[in-house]
Amino acid sequence: MSINSFGHLFRFTTWGESHGPALGATVDGCPPNVPLEPAMIQQWLDKRRPGLNKNTTQRNEPDAVEILSGVYEGRTTGTPIQLMIRNTDQRSKDYGDILNTFRPGHADITYHQKYGLRDPRGGGRSSARETASRVAAGGVAREAIKLIAPNVQIKGYMTQMGTKQIDRARMDWSQIDQNDFFCPDAQAAEEWNDYLTWLRKDDHNSVGAIIEVVARGVPAGIGAPVYAKLDTDLAAAMMSINAVKGVEIGEGMAAAALTGRDNADEIFMGPNGPEYSSNHAGGILGGISTGQDIVVRFAVKPTSSILSPRKSIMMDGSPTEVITKGRHDPCVGIRAVPVGEAMMACVILDHLLLDRGQTGGVRGVIGAA
Repeated sequence: MSINSFGHLFRFTTWGESHGPALGATVDGCPPNVPLEPAMIQQWLDKRRPGLNKNTTQRNEPDAVEILSGVYEGRTTGTPIQLMIRNTDQRSKDYGDILNTFRPGHADITYHQKYGLRDPRGGGRSSARETASRVAAGGVAREAIKLIAPNVQIKGYMTQMGTKQIDRARMDWSQIDQNDFFCPDAQAAEEWNDYLTWLRKDDHNSVGAIIEVVARGVPAGIGAPVYAKLDTDLAAAMMSINAVKGVEIGEGMAAAALTGRDNADEIFMGPNGPEYSSNHAGGILGGISTGQDIVVRFAVKPTSSILSPRKSIMMDGSPTEVITKGRHDPCVGIRAVPVGEAMMACVILDHLLLDRGQTGGVRGVIGAA
């Protein structure tokens, strides 16, 4: 069963555990002759890696990626690319007290119910550490996209932390990399910093977040009807990220409150082809890209590892209280931003390759030929 793999033509398989010697990804289906060096992937891993600031886990991992195969003299060969990231700062002793205890909100209990055993050291495969492998695969995808569709830009950012939202009137993409939260609203980022400091130090608690990922410059015609919809794969990609509990495309759940007149993106003929009055559809109609911005949002639950006691049970069924020690993110949504970007890149590349294989890039003509 290939339950550790994702994608169709561009496909990656992640491997490794949070507290094992290493983790990584095997990337298959990357086109040949794509320029690829470790530094090209490392720049994205550096955005996700722990210990970058006081608002993330203080686990100190360099997340240095190694390319073991599939690249010769700085270019991909078309064969499987093996990526490895060594774990260097595991503290498995932090989990000694929960060896026979199920942590509320974690996958401990379901892993045991399914497999009859579990890796208690940081959650094993259910740990958010697994996402480093995805970001590495996404780094490969970005380099291939540069060759196939060089106008594509992919950017993720936080729009909400707990109940605190950005003001979209103040949105500025240039601010995203200027604060700890990948927040496009500088004023909101300051407020979030004060709030998260209090939550972490005084309340011993955690909080959830909403992440938005946008792909600009994606050509119209990517995706296919019914079972190969672009939004189907994007939803699956984001939902597969650890701690994600909801995904929206475009207007998402809010579309239920709109009328048909309000929701329809009116179409006009522009100098370079069709243009739209709005983008409630999130850049996708019938599973196929429109050429507008592709907009995906996902909700990340609060980190379940907190210092506040929570009631649970032990392996023998007896009641207990759990306080999870160790180094954990007070808002895991922060480091989910580069993960969402990576999954967007992997899906976009996969569908670019699928379209190239099916249509060869042929498009229906609109307007004067």
